[in-house]
Amino acid sequence: MSRQNYTFTSESVSEGHPDKVCDRISDAVLDAFLNEEPEARVACETFATTNRVVIGGEVGLSDQEKLHDYMGRIDQIARDCIRDIGYEQDKFHWNTCEITNLLHEQSAHIAQGVNASDNKDEGAGDQGIMFGFATNETPALMPAPIQYSHAILRRLAEVRKNGTEPVLGPDAKSQLSVVYRDGKPVGVSSVVLSTQHMDEALTSDDIRAIVEPYIRETLPEGWLTDKTIWHVNPTGKFVIGGPDGDAGLTGRKIIVDTYGGAAPHGGGAFSGKDPTKVDRSAAYAARYLAKNVVASGMAERCTIQLSYAIGVSKPLSIYADTHGTGEVDDEAIERAIDQVMDLSPRGIRQHLSLNKPIYQRTAAYGHFGRDPEDDGGFSWERTDLAEALKAAV
Repeated sequence: MSRQNYTFTSESVSEGHPDKVCDRISDAVLDAFLNEEPEARVACETFATTNRVVIGGEVGLSDQEKLHDYMGRIDQIARDCIRDIGYEQDKFHWNTCEITNLLHEQSAHIAQGVNASDNKDEGAGDQGIMFGFATNETPALMPAPIQYSHAILRRLAEVRKNGTEPVLGPDAKSQLSVVYRDGKPVGVSSVVLSTQHMDEALTSDDIRAIVEPYIRETLPEGWLTDKTIWHVNPTGKFVIGGPDGDAGLTGRKIIVDTYGGAAPHGGGAFSGKDPTKVDRSAAYAARYLAKNVVASGMAERCTIQLSYAIGVSKPLSIYADTHGTGEVDDEAIERAIDQVMDLSPRGIRQHLSLNKPIYQRTAAYGHFGRDPEDDGGFSWERTDLAEALKAAV
């Protein structure tokens, strides 16, 4: 039997964190290409440091003239992202930082293994393993520590951007240690929050006075008590933030992006990758399947693993683990998954409508645990497969 009484900690980072600035730019480039051509190929990486952003990787459109035209738009795409995040610092400003575009055409050798042909279906863009997870401990069927760590930073970003708290800066990190009793989250033993601020005179106590009301309104009632330990800006001043304070790179926050360490991660990052890359699309599919298993009532917790080989269409394996909470055998869930969803790269993209410019919004505050949107954003958060899975068991 798994432990029932314990404390588990997860962290989140804001959209202004240096790595998240890079994720945002990479996904904005991806959206721009998908807006032009739903089957565009993009693998975009971004690096950011003091007054400089470097963008590289591989892109592909069927029309080479359009590809040339889009290359000229990359500079403005990056600046628009930085401006929306809120950076107008002396040493990292959306209008003055140097943008270097090193994107180039996708390798023909990779393309030949991925693209469909007359005698075979489209293959996976790479080998690898992908995990999805769901648990009924929150309404979004996400682990509580990461879900509420994200929620705190999203709320602080709202009040920063709408002018309610203009002293707050874009760069921030949160961390919650959540207490579990009988396997369910019941409280928070510690809150850690570091947030950039624009006034050098402000102390840690001043910042806590600003942010604490928003943290309290975000967490479930009763989770914060007089025993909860608070660490707000524990190092003191945090005025220099973003890529000027610390270099950023696409794909370095894979645990923040997924389940906060509460579930396995296959190792592949998401941002900047078009949905032919199973690092992204199959991880979304695995979350979709795990969430639907839990939503169906067949388990309280579920982990799904998928594996792929480059150039091969079908997954090599499907693995389900309900962690002893299942109402049916895990093997039966694996068979049901294989029956109700085509897990080839093209099948995933079609089922979840992934060939759309819906990715920039995923770059901060988690790829999972969000509400599905009318235009197809976060389609992998739907629970419309629950009944089909249950019927197939």
